[in-house]
Amino acid sequence: MTMMQAIHEPSEHRFVPDAQNTRPLRNALGAFTTGVTVVTARGDAGPIGMTVNSFASVSLDPPLILWSPAKTSSRHGVFTAAPHFAVHVLGVDQDDLTRRFTRGGMGFDELDWQENAEGVPVLAGTIARFECARASLHDAGDHTIVLGCVLRAAHREGEPLCFSRGVFGRFSHARPA
Repeated sequence: MTMMQAIHEPSEHRFVPDAQNTRPLRNALGAFTTGVTVVTARGDAGPIGMTVNSFASVSLDPPLILWSPAKTSSRHGVFTAAPHFAVHVLGVDQDDLTRRFTRGGMGFDELDWQENAEGVPVLAGTIARFECARASLHDAGDHTIVLGCVLRAAHREGEPLCFSRGVFGRFSHARPA
């Protein structure tokens, strides 16, 4: 028995990722549950935001985070040019913010927000916020990795909004039997 035969489950879909297999790759990646964030910045035309689940902590010392906007996004250029940005981690009751900051959403219209010291729009009520200075940009295929140095952070108690397999939901604290 080869190693591949030993780890293959009859119910799994095995494939080689390529241009013809983007849907199966998205489905496989969707098995990894992520949190949901809204990233905000200030562009020449005013405040801008984007719903993002490609967010991760990188380092505590120095305090670094990353996120990665798609190059096909109409907002990509504004975010990669912005010297400062804020990442807002959403709570389970804030799925309305996800729709506001997706393509065709209302954005900042009729939304309560303030500017931080760097002029970045900051949203109220999220369960965590990281106000950052852009540290570097890295080409990553059809995305750009934006590395940010955290200047200020805030958090509160609350259940996080989760995204898995194409749907929003909540984290269960139940222990397996």
